[in-house]
Amino acid sequence: MLLRAAILWHVFELSHSAFQLGVVGIVQFVPALGLMLVGGALADTHDRRRIMMTAQWLWFLAAVVLCTAVYTGRVSLPVLYAMVLLVAVAGAFDSPARAALLPTLVPRELLARTVTIASTNQALAFATGPALAGILIAEAGIGAVYAAYAALVIGSIVAMVFVHPVVEAPSRNAPSIAAIREGLGFVRRRQVVLGCMVLDMFAVIFGGAMALLPVYANDILHVGPRGYGLLSAASEIGALLTSATLTLLPPIRRAGPTLLATVAMFGLATILFGVSRWFPLSLAAYMLVGVADQVSVVMRSTAIQLSTPDALRGRVSAVNLLFIGASNQLGAAESGFLAALTSAPFAVVSGGVACLVVVVVVAATMPELRHYQIGAAPPA
Repeated sequence: MLLRAAILWHVFELSHSAFQLGVVGIVQFVPALGLMLVGGALADTHDRRRIMMTAQWLWFLAAVVLCTAVYTGRVSLPVLYAMVLLVAVAGAFDSPARAALLPTLVPRELLARTVTIASTNQALAFATGPALAGILIAEAGIGAVYAAYAALVIGSIVAMVFVHPVVEAPSRNAPSIAAIREGLGFVRRRQVVLGCMVLDMFAVIFGGAMALLPVYANDILHVGPRGYGLLSAASEIGALLTSATLTLLPPIRRAGPTLLATVAMFGLATILFGVSRWFPLSLAAYMLVGVADQVSVVMRSTAIQLSTPDALRGRVSAVNLLFIGASNQLGAAESGFLAALTSAPFAVVSGGVACLVVVVVVAATMPELRHYQIGAAPPA
């Protein structure tokens, strides 16, 4: 999140073009489409920890190149895009390995609690990374952000040395098309896994309002850049508070019904945000969006991990990450295009309604997800 915020700021500083910011998103997403499934297959056949550490050395290399380019005065848009591409390619291998490694670090009965703690850590990163980037840019310049990123990556690599899975590492076989197809076939056959992914993708595509926050802040709520900052932070604050609360509560066992209920709450909160013209209500509604989304993240992650055999976790995690990436990118595009054709409130409200329709359809067509409870035996 630190690097992401810095790259966006740096690209806009050099180009003063919103189009170039869109190019950053494309450069980030294209490697995921081509390599994420390969990365998932590799995570199921090789040491996941080594995959992550190798990918992170590539991240460190990108940070060194960026630092060098800034302090030697040779930075340019092609250099930034090349490093974004390198980071994205490495991430296509790191992310499935990371997702598949987590369940191997703790006993099965502790996984739900572990996922909750991990999601809290992620929410904290989402809230603090961009803020730290802004402070460093203001106080020491963009080069300091890249240097800080390099230091954080080194810290991650060192920490990985002390990570030891409690289950046996995967066998060393070469990833293949057949292995990738096996992972896709498993997702298609398992209603719990497929339902979680479909629910998340379509709910975010239709219900996401983040891309339209500048329009709401400036043209609808009339609160300016400070209000925009508060709106942008509201969802993450709601997510962070929710994660912290979930770590103090017993694990939620009825994961399927809870997931469907929270995605419905996500849609209702989105509708409330869309119709609100009072800033405090809009702020509360968007914080509620973050609350619902965070519970959904914990339920989805737990259900997918517990429903997937370890031998397939890398490939299934890769498919899940593709769904997540598609939902974020396509959701922003859907919101922007529909708002341009109609209006921002129509785009947000209709998206919230569509999100509720998605919940109804998934609940009606996927009874295994509707009745899923944590604690069920893993699939054969």
